[in-house]
Amino acid sequence: MTIPNIHLMGATGVVALLTRAAEILRGDPKRRGCCVHLGNTGRLLVTGDLHDNPIHFAKVLDFAQLENPANHLILQELIHGDRLTQGADMSWRMLAKAAKLIEEYPNQVHLMLANHELAQAFDQPVSKGAGENTALFREGLNWNFGEDALLVDAAIRIFVRALPLAVQTQNGMLCSHSLPSVFDMKTFDMHILERDLREDDYQVHVGGAWQMTWGRNHKPEQVAELAAHWGVKVFVAGHATVSDGAIAAGPQLLLINSDHERGAVLPVQLCSEITTAQELAYLVVPLNSIEISHDD
Repeated sequence: MTIPNIHLMGATGVVALLTRAAEILRGDPKRRGCCVHLGNTGRLLVTGDLHDNPIHFAKVLDFAQLENPANHLILQELIHGDRLTQGADMSWRMLAKAAKLIEEYPNQVHLMLANHELAQAFDQPVSKGAGENTALFREGLNWNFGEDALLVDAAIRIFVRALPLAVQTQNGMLCSHSLPSVFDMKTFDMHILERDLREDDYQVHVGGAWQMTWGRNHKPEQVAELAAHWGVKVFVAGHATVSDGAIAAGPQLLLINSDHERGAVLPVQLCSEITTAQELAYLVVPLNSIEISHDD
């Protein structure tokens, strides 16, 4: 599959692309509130955090087989990698490529809200160790677009606000970047998936979207409570460094990571029976086993 080419679009083209993609995301007929609901036809490919890994992104696109209109792809945490150019983060390009995919394969490509995109769009500092990522990202916009960088930045904020918080399947799987921590359960809005996100949902610590993209250290009984409320058999989440690419972190939670050399993806037939996280873990495919096809 050909990787979307966004390099010659210029600021005006990128702004228009992000705006169109945001409209497609909001208008997805399978979306109710901030959750996309998939039926029982086709295949779903779930990725973990990608963090501007272009090789793994290319492998994911090949493996997703989006030419089949019944297939779906979940992407998450595309920005803020460790590869800098002239001291700047150029991962805006990954968002633009995802937006192009959303335009080319509407209602098949689902980019979920993750904590790094949230941080970038709402000016919340975050770091993966190479510096303050949101500042490095803005440097990348300035380097590429000059005086038009603010226009692209504004379009990115619109795009991020349009991202769904979760994708739920008819066979009992719910994919989200994370889940609220056990400490946030007393204040977490259990009905958040049923409605559109509000500005206060993005607030640090107290917002429901913030809690659901930043939460860590989940307990089985807490996961079971969420599963019972949302009608879920198994959650699939990112937001974790998983050395082997994926791990069952309990009977109802599979963690997946796609950005490092042992990263993995999860292909699931939407008509299959979902049982436990451990059973899903057996389906995981290492990205280093996938070859990139080359068009003649």
